[in-house]
Amino acid sequence: MKKEISIVGVPMDLGQTRRGVDMGASAIRYAGVVERIQNIGYNVEDLGDICIEREFQINENEKLKNLEQVVKVCHELAGKVDNIIEKKSFPLVLGGDHSIAIGTLAGVAKHYKNLGVIWYDAHGDLNTEETSPSGNIHGMSLAASLGHGHSSLVNLYGEYPKVKKENVVIIGARSLDEGEKELIQKEGIKVFTMHEIDRMGMTAVMEETIAYLSHTDGVHLSLDLDGLDPHDAPGVGTPVMGGLSYRESHLAMEMLAESGMITSAEFVEVNPILDEKNKTAIAAVALMGSLFGEKLK
Repeated sequence: MKKEISIVGVPMDLGQTRRGVDMGASAIRYAGVVERIQNIGYNVEDLGDICIEREFQINENEKLKNLEQVVKVCHELAGKVDNIIEKKSFPLVLGGDHSIAIGTLAGVAKHYKNLGVIWYDAHGDLNTEETSPSGNIHGMSLAASLGHGHSSLVNLYGEYPKVKKENVVIIGARSLDEGEKELIQKEGIKVFTMHEIDRMGMTAVMEETIAYLSHTDGVHLSLDLDGLDPHDAPGVGTPVMGGLSYRESHLAMEMLAESGMITSAEFVEVNPILDEKNKTAIAAVALMGSLFGEKLK
């Protein structure tokens, strides 16, 4: 990985309806992310937070809640990520809800012809306004990045799908809506559900993931803390029982570090209001340590 890392915080909670996730980036910083990564040997530049304006429209579209504001923030984030990569630095984005991935991927995709994506999440985030039960855009971010959904999300920062369907791996899925299941089947998206992870073991899952994405020219890691079991990461807005363990997640990050394939990353959905003594942010920072090559010996 690049020795220069640039951090951007995105304190946005507009992609969903549970308040508090806008404090996620602050919680992760408070848990010592900068110091942790510096101690591994990286030069870390913290670029601060994107400013989020909270102006709610009276006649907002219930199928796409806070669309204009989400698009505005994601466009600004895309520009920042684009500039970070231009400067030969590694972009590390701290959320905020998972709708910010639309912006992160839009900025990253400018620099790769064959970008891979690892979506570490309990959810597929593969809904569109037609299939979403809630209208929350944080459940549409991967779909939009694949070219499905509202034009302002799909074409954000460039009119093209940001990632190809054959370059995506979802890890940890255990809560998928019917529309998401149909899209997965139709597009042939690679998914490791908890059933497969339990049967195969995390080592085999990560070996297969790394091999599956070996043809790409860069890989973005989008890690939603609700991918972990609520026992290990209670401070998330949409917890789902039966998730990935803390140990499995560390192993996954360590194997990605060894592969050297990760070129950008984001950690999202930390909600300190729902947390226990900042446990989830502390877990996020620990996982970042493993991702960036922290070793016991």
